[in-house]
Amino acid sequence: MQSGPREIVTPFRPIPLDVPEGMKPNEFFNSTENLNDLSHNNGLLQNSEGLLLYRKALGHSNEFDASIIYNTSQRILDPLGRPVRRTQVPDQVKNVWNRMNQIIFDYMLECYPDPDETLVLTGEASLDATWPLTSPGVPSIRMLHNHFIVFNKATLRDAPLADLNNPNLTDGGQHSLFQAHMRDVYRDFFDELDLQILRPCQDGSCKIALTGYPQGLPSWEVQGGVEALKEIRFWKEYDTILKGFIDFYRTFFTQVSTRNAALPRDIYFSELVENKLQFNNDFLKTAKMVRDRCIKDAKYANAIRWQPAFKQLIYRNDKGKLIVTISQNSIGNAITELLGVVVKRTPDADAYARDEPALIEKLLTVRQRLIEADLGEGIATPYWGA
Repeated sequence: MQSGPREIVTPFRPIPLDVPEGMKPNEFFNSTENLNDLSHNNGLLQNSEGLLLYRKALGHSNEFDASIIYNTSQRILDPLGRPVRRTQVPDQVKNVWNRMNQIIFDYMLECYPDPDETLVLTGEASLDATWPLTSPGVPSIRMLHNHFIVFNKATLRDAPLADLNNPNLTDGGQHSLFQAHMRDVYRDFFDELDLQILRPCQDGSCKIALTGYPQGLPSWEVQGGVEALKEIRFWKEYDTILKGFIDFYRTFFTQVSTRNAALPRDIYFSELVENKLQFNNDFLKTAKMVRDRCIKDAKYANAIRWQPAFKQLIYRNDKGKLIVTISQNSIGNAITELLGVVVKRTPDADAYARDEPALIEKLLTVRQRLIEADLGEGIATPYWGA
């Protein structure tokens, strides 16, 4: 069978949300009112740390699809002032969030043990103000949230190949700025991070054969598999990957913005940045190339995401190994597209209703495990009880 990204159709039940007159949808989706609706109609569990587990009403997959959002909407009314990545979450909240992640991912692997039958993934994305504010692509909920998704591989095999020119599929490989012009710099930088559980993958060994993705992204195998996710060391290393990426991204685009710029403030690995980046000719030559184009090309400059833009994933590869990867450029792709899965959502209440009972049964089962682990209390909605 030909390897390549697939485009699948996922039906959903139309959401009865009325956007107030004069507001754009993305403006309303950032509001406290919308988050209340998310909780009342789709909420599964919440806790005193502000973490809300909910069904994805506009999901990627009707096999298994849920998210946890760090719901700060009522405490921080400014959407641009809310935590949008793991490094901005208080330690006591992150400890609870990591435990929730571990229990849900463990349940997913228990329900779907065969890597030949299902693609299993979890991860989060940056929701910083990295797009031009007038862009229709500005995130719909500007609060940190992650995804738990399962795709049936038979469905993917039967799906048509996606358009390779889809801009959301260009996060790595030959399309990536980092990969095309400073691949060795990028890899050498990550190689200096203090990682024990996460071991760098050999090129190509972590791809999903069916889709051929991820392409060109730095990836690490989780030594110890799902049991390693029960160790705090794993989650610290998961954060280390993110911190290293943020340092690299911020340092690069600071140099693009201002020639011979000083080290960005609040850097995580200042000595590593100084040694591996600020004195590296390939790194600085690439920054000059981008800067020169920004000066001459207004459209190109407007598309730059000056703040760190990333997707960070844990997924199971074809051999059953757990892999961590992180995206590396300024393209606003969906989290599933890192693995070559393009999702086309279509309103179809009848088709969704056929999938809903099995989906809800799994979500309520994993909710019970979280309750038993003292990670929250159940929420009652019109579709299920507390």
